[in-house]
Amino acid sequence: MLEDAPIGRIAVYPLRERMLAYVFWHWRSPEVERAAYADALLEFHRVLAAHRPQGFLGSVVFRTRDAPWAPTNLEVYEDWYLVTGSAALDPLNEAAVSGPRKTPHDAVARWAAGGSGGLYRLRSGGEGVTDATTATWFSKPADTGYDDFFRALRPWTARPGATLWQRQMTLGPATEFCLLAPAPLDSPPGAGAVMLRVERIWAEVSAFQKR
Repeated sequence: MLEDAPIGRIAVYPLRERMLAYVFWHWRSPEVERAAYADALLEFHRVLAAHRPQGFLGSVVFRTRDAPWAPTNLEVYEDWYLVTGSAALDPLNEAAVSGPRKTPHDAVARWAAGGSGGLYRLRSGGEGVTDATTATWFSKPADTGYDDFFRALRPWTARPGATLWQRQMTLGPATEFCLLAPAPLDSPPGAGAVMLRVERIWAEVSAFQKR
């Protein structure tokens, strides 16, 4: 059952500065039962965790609603695939649809009505990614430089459990920044901030070495 999804143990990983997340949003077809879709998704992540491609650190799956970039009234699943850097993206892409992972992957894909992905780099935090209950998406104001913007964000990124991610190469339908946090936050000093409640249903992740 979905409520019994395991939360994996956390191990230390030293390559925090190069950490990337492939974030994939997807939603089920209306005729597919909610529980069946979620169970198939979790089975894929179990198999992926048991048969990890090179550079793959683990994954977190959130369930959310009202994501502006998801054209559905149904809930949206938000998969975070964490890797050691850009060199790990090709092995992950190939592994997802091959070997023991192929069957569970194809089961979810068959029941999905749509999806889209984005690439994000870890900018601060990291240890709290599995504990997030909110995801705040926002952009840098056009009249603000990045150094000033990151300084302005420090009151938010310094909070316990906060994890800041920045979109890479403009890949993805969402905004440039995502701030994951274990509790609701007041809006950061960005443009067009949207805070979404997220429910974690899976986590099997290597954590990040603290500075």
